[in-house]
Amino acid sequence: MRIIIVLCIIGALWAKCGYAQIYKDKTAAVEARVEDLLHQMTLEEKIDYIGGYRDFYIRGIERLGVPALKLTDGPLGAHKDGKAIAYPAGVLTASTWNRSLVYELGKQLGRDAKARGAHILLGPAVNIIRSPLCGRNFEYFTEDPYLNSQIAVAYVRGVQDQHVVATLKHFVANNQEWDRHNANSHIDERTLHEIYLPVYRDAIRKAEVGAVMDGYNIVNGVHVTQSDELNNQLLKKRWGFQGMVMSDWGATYNAIEAANGGLDLEMPQAVCMNRANLLPALQAGHVKMATIDDKVRRILRIMFRFGFYDNAQSDASVPYDNPAGREVALKLAQEGIVLLKNERNLLPLDRSKVKSVAVIGPNANSYVAGGGSSYTFPFHSTNVLDGLKDKFRDVEFYYASGIAGHWDAVEKSLFYTSAEGGERGLVGEYYDNTRLAGRPVETKVDTIICIQNGWHVASLEKGPPFDHCSIRWRGIIRPPKSADYLFTVRGFDGFRLRIDSETVIDAWKEQGITTKESILFLEAGRAYSVVLEYFADCHPVDISLGWRENRVSFDEAVQIAGKADVAVINVGLNESLERESNDRDFGLPAYQDSLIQAVSAVNKRTIVLVNAGGNIDMNRWVDQVPALLYLWYPGQEGGKAVADILSGDINPSAKLPVSFEYKWEDNPAFPYYHDTDGDKEVEYKEGLFLGYRYYDSAKVKPRFPFGYGLSYTRFEYADLMVRQEESDTDVEVSFTISNVGLWDGSEVAQLYIRPMHPFVSRPYKELKGFEKIFIPKGQKRRVSMSLDKESFSYYKVDKKQYGYDSGLYEILIGTSSEDIVLSKVIEISAERDSE
Repeated sequence: MRIIIVLCIIGALWAKCGYAQIYKDKTAAVEARVEDLLHQMTLEEKIDYIGGYRDFYIRGIERLGVPALKLTDGPLGAHKDGKAIAYPAGVLTASTWNRSLVYELGKQLGRDAKARGAHILLGPAVNIIRSPLCGRNFEYFTEDPYLNSQIAVAYVRGVQDQHVVATLKHFVANNQEWDRHNANSHIDERTLHEIYLPVYRDAIRKAEVGAVMDGYNIVNGVHVTQSDELNNQLLKKRWGFQGMVMSDWGATYNAIEAANGGLDLEMPQAVCMNRANLLPALQAGHVKMATIDDKVRRILRIMFRFGFYDNAQSDASVPYDNPAGREVALKLAQEGIVLLKNERNLLPLDRSKVKSVAVIGPNANSYVAGGGSSYTFPFHSTNVLDGLKDKFRDVEFYYASGIAGHWDAVEKSLFYTSAEGGERGLVGEYYDNTRLAGRPVETKVDTIICIQNGWHVASLEKGPPFDHCSIRWRGIIRPPKSADYLFTVRGFDGFRLRIDSETVIDAWKEQGITTKESILFLEAGRAYSVVLEYFADCHPVDISLGWRENRVSFDEAVQIAGKADVAVINVGLNESLERESNDRDFGLPAYQDSLIQAVSAVNKRTIVLVNAGGNIDMNRWVDQVPALLYLWYPGQEGGKAVADILSGDINPSAKLPVSFEYKWEDNPAFPYYHDTDGDKEVEYKEGLFLGYRYYDSAKVKPRFPFGYGLSYTRFEYADLMVRQEESDTDVEVSFTISNVGLWDGSEVAQLYIRPMHPFVSRPYKELKGFEKIFIPKGQKRRVSMSLDKESFSYYKVDKKQYGYDSGLYEILIGTSSEDIVLSKVIEISAERDSE
C-alpha cells in the first residue's frame, strides 16, 4: 500500500507542477501522450475511469481536460438518442456477400454516430449462428467463419474510417440467449479456434478494431469477463489487441476476477470494479497496480488514436435522418432479400397481366424488426403494403391482416374512464420517477394507450417530458358479448396489467421490446376495471395496450385472395418474438401456417414473404406456394426493396449465409442445444461440423443449402485456371462467368477448398473465397480470387497454432455449397505453421 500511496503523491505533484504536458500536444505520438496522461491521474481517478456511468458513457476527468466518451447502441442503428436510420438485420447484411456495400454500411453507421456525438458504436455483432433458435441470430452474420470475418472486417473498417470506434460483440460463443448469464459453453480447443474465434482475430489484425465486448456467458467453466485465457493470453498477447475489452451490460460478476481476467471497462457502471472493491484488493496484493494501469492505458489509447481528446466528436454536417444512410439501407435490402423459390417464373410480376393484388399477413402493414438492444426506431419506414402500392400505381390492391395482431387490438380498443359512463379512454398518471412514487407530474385522459419512442401515437404529441419515468393508467372496459378476450401489452422495460383484482400480465423488469398476452373470459355488458402500470428506465418510453375478442377467422383474407390476380402474404416473427434475452420457437407464430394454406388454396399465384432472423418450419406450406422470398428484417426501406424485387426493377442476388434445415431435429446442434437436465452445461459436441460442414457428410440434407439464392437470370461458369506461385500456397484462381439469361444481374461465385486425404479429421470442404460480380445479360466476366497459406490451414492443437499439411487439395467453384460447377486438384508440397 505504501508504494501505491507514493505513486499517487508523485502523480499528483507531477500534475500540479505542470512538468509534463505531453498529452496535450497534438503532434506527440499516441503512446507518449497515453503514458504522460496516465501518470498524471490519481489512483481514484484510474479506478473510476474503468467503470461506466450514466449508462452509456466513459466518464471524463475535468481537471485534466479528458472528455467523457459516449457509446451508442448498434449494430443496426445508432439509436440511443432516439430515432435513427434503421438498417437491415446483420444476417441480411451477410446475405449480400458484398464487401464494398458492407463497408458503406459501416461508414454510414459511423456518420450517424458522429451526428449524435457518439465516440463508440456497439457493433458489429459477430457470433456464429449455431442454431436457428437463438434470439439474437438476426443481429449476427453467418454460420461460416470465413464469411463472418470478411463481413465483419468490412463493417469495422467502414465505421472506424469515420473516427468512430467499432465494438466486436459478443466475445465469445454467445450462441444462445436462454439463461445467458449462467450457461457454460463447453467447446474443444480446435473448434473454438476454427469456428468461433477467427472473426475476432481477423478484425483485430486486418481492421485494427478498437473495442471488444465480452458476453454474458461462461466458456469452459469461466465467465468470459473473467477469462485470463481468452482476454489476456489470446486477445491481448497472442493477437496483439491494443484496444479495450468492455463488458456487456451487467455481465461483470466478480471485481478481482474480472480485473485480473482482462476486463478493461465495466458497463454500464462500476458495480464490481469500483473503489470499494479494488482499493482493498490492491492493498492486499490481489490485484496489481500494473493491471489497473493497463486498463486505463487501453481506454486512453483509443481516445488519442481516434482524436477524441483533440476534436469535438459531434458532426453537425450529418443530419440525424441521414439521406446517405437511407440509400445504403435500401441498397442492403435490395441485395440481401433472398429469393428461395420461383416456380413457373411467377416473378417478376408481369405488369401487363397483373391488375389486382391481395396483400395479406400480420407483417404486411407494419415496420418489422428484431428486438432487444439493437431495435431502432426509424424516422420513417415503408412497409410491404405501402411499398407495393407506390410501385404498382395502376394496380388495384386489397388488404387483410389475416390474423389480428397487437396493433389491430391497440387501434380498435375501447376504454372508458368510469363505470358510470365517463369519457372514452383511460386516466393516465405520469410520474417523474420509475417507482410510481409521490404525486404525478401530469394527469390526463389517453383514448389510445400507445406511446412509441416517446411519442403518443394518437395525438402525435411528445410523451412524458422526462426519461426515467413511470405511468399508471386506470379505467374500465365493457365487453360487447360473453366470450374469451385477449389482452396484449407491448413495451420497453417493465409493465403489469390488472383486470379487476387479478394480475393477468406481469413483466415488471428492465427489458427490450416485449409483448405479453393473456386470455380471459368476460361477461357481456359487465364493467371490468383496468389498471396498466409501466416504468421506463434504460430505454425510451414505449408502451401500448389493446384488447379484443380471442377469435381467428381467415374469411376476409381468403375472400380477397380469391378475387386477386396475385396474393402476397407476409408472415413471420417480430421484435417481441425474436429478441435479446430469450430464444424462439422453430415454428411460425400461431395460425400463420394455416393462413398460408388457406390463401394458397384459393390463389395458385401466391408469393410468401418471411420475416425472421433464421430458418423457420416451412413443411406445412412450402410445397404448395410457387414463390418464396426471405426478407429477414429488411430495415426501414424494406417495403421499397420488396416492391423493387417483385416488379423486376431489381434482380435478386442474395445468397443464404446459413443452411436452412427441413426441421430443427436435422440441425447438428439439436442434440446439445437445450439444457435438458438443468445443469446449465452446453456441450458443443458437433464440433467443427456445423452448418454445411455437417450436411456435406451427413445423411440428411438441408432444404436450402448455404450460399443458395435464385436470380431472374442464369449464369454459366467455364475455363477454370489455377496458378500456383513458388511458395506453393500462394494460388491464383480464375474462371469465366457468362450471363446467359434475359436479365442483367449479379452473381456470387463461391470458392471452397477440399483436403483430399487429410491427416486429421477435417470438414469435407470449407469456404475460402467469394466474389460478387455484376454481369449484363449476354456478357461475361473473368473472375479472379487469391489464396494463401491461411486458406489451407487448420488449427493444430499440439502446436497451439495454425498450419497446413502437404497433400492434394481440390479447388471447388460453386453457386452454393451444394452446387459445385468447376473443380481442379492441386498439390501442396510444404508444411508450415503460423498463427
